[in-house]
Amino acid sequence: MQSVAQGEAGSLFLGSFLQCPVAEEEKPEFWRQQARAVLRLALDRKLNTNVAKNIVLFVGDGMGITTVTAARILKGQLQNRTGEETIMNMDTFPYVGLVKVYAVDFQIPDSAATATAYLCGVKANLNTVGLSAAGRNGACRSQKGNEVTSILKWAKDAGKSVGIVTTTRVQHATPAAAYAHSASRKWYCDTDMPAAAKAQGCRDIAAQLLSNTDIDVIIGGGRKYMTPKGTRDPEYPLDPSARGRRSDGRNLISEWQHTKGGKVARYVWNRTDFDAFSVRDLSMDPPLSDTTEKAIRILQKNPKGFFLLVEGGRIDQGHHASRASMALHETVELDNAVGRALELTGDGDTLTMVTADHSHSFTFNGFPFRGNSILGRRPSLRLDMMPYTTLMYGNGPGHKIVNNKRPDIRGVDTGSKDYIQQAAVPTESETHGGEDVAVLARGPMAHLFHGVQEQSYIPHALAFAACIGDDQSHCETTPPIPRSSAPTSPAAWLIAVLVPVLQNLLR
Repeated sequence: MQSVAQGEAGSLFLGSFLQCPVAEEEKPEFWRQQARAVLRLALDRKLNTNVAKNIVLFVGDGMGITTVTAARILKGQLQNRTGEETIMNMDTFPYVGLVKVYAVDFQIPDSAATATAYLCGVKANLNTVGLSAAGRNGACRSQKGNEVTSILKWAKDAGKSVGIVTTTRVQHATPAAAYAHSASRKWYCDTDMPAAAKAQGCRDIAAQLLSNTDIDVIIGGGRKYMTPKGTRDPEYPLDPSARGRRSDGRNLISEWQHTKGGKVARYVWNRTDFDAFSVRDLSMDPPLSDTTEKAIRILQKNPKGFFLLVEGGRIDQGHHASRASMALHETVELDNAVGRALELTGDGDTLTMVTADHSHSFTFNGFPFRGNSILGRRPSLRLDMMPYTTLMYGNGPGHKIVNNKRPDIRGVDTGSKDYIQQAAVPTESETHGGEDVAVLARGPMAHLFHGVQEQSYIPHALAFAACIGDDQSHCETTPPIPRSSAPTSPAAWLIAVLVPVLQNLLR
């Protein structure tokens, strides 16, 4: 086989990396032995019925199953492999289910309604945060009496430490549902609210971040919603769009510091201060794996345990812009953060879950050769005599028809981080998808995540596992299970599965 062949569309066919796997994959016994090894792991696995002292909930915003598959291939290709056979950290989770993501009023949801479901345990209406479906989008009066609390608050009330880590603003829909109650996810600060809503007593999301629940660790963006209008941003002092936006003159950062009194409390906004607050490289924004590690190291000091919400929020931003490269690289980074969390915790007392809030109109299509760049083109022409990318969107800004023809992309670097994938229907921003999303779990009571459930089932199962919230009737002392419910890493999984296979093939 040719070691490196240039496809018609200009993307590399990674033939050299196929030579070794293909030789073994042609043998039926390779697959049979692999299956037997996995079967043995499944048969040997014991249910972990420990109480979950800690919960780490990873949410990939917009991370549908197509995104997971494509990111798996990208992660392998970034390591100079063909990619398809790659095992991500989240792939090692032994329990997998699906959840239905529809909102009460819309067939396809937004991140606010879905976050209310998987954090507060009730389905909600589009654009509302921390409210039952009796709360109406933009109607302040509908908030009163319809507030619902989240598993973050249940954990805090139980004496656990709690934290939020996100790659977007901390007032964004996903983290907001953990602490706020708002008829509009867009009421980030008081300036964003209509006068009537303020007169009726509704509060902006940023203000609720301080007053609703005492959150021990908060890592994310959104500084401009915390400071008075016109306040220069310390990181982007020359950018007018980054300046403070509050009309009430409040500086919520200073207020938060004052409320802490004599407690150890630090506000940090750059990598140097972040590292100094008892992690590496002095770039301005640390990767999600580092912020996740920082949060866990702080939270795990509490002997009663912790709850941590980690959001890969920029997956969604990449998809909305139809920039598949951005979305997939952000997904890989989320998986790296999952791996870091697994290194710092154990399956004996920590329930770790990975899920998504919704998907996107993202497709993985054609018949590309094994090892073809996941961000590349299908190396053959179609009816219109022009190539197309393996990854495309059902709608979005990438719809560009000129003289009744698609653009010719043969001379375009489709692997660029800024490349906008083609789309079937023109929209300013690509939209969400409505199919079920995956739930992957490991650790105490991870077997509760199974089958096809409503998305609102998630926090109830998490709370049951941790003996927090209203239903604690089952919380008797149970003997701990010291062994892990799954291999601790993709490498361990590979060793457990492939070593017996190779030993048999070499006999």
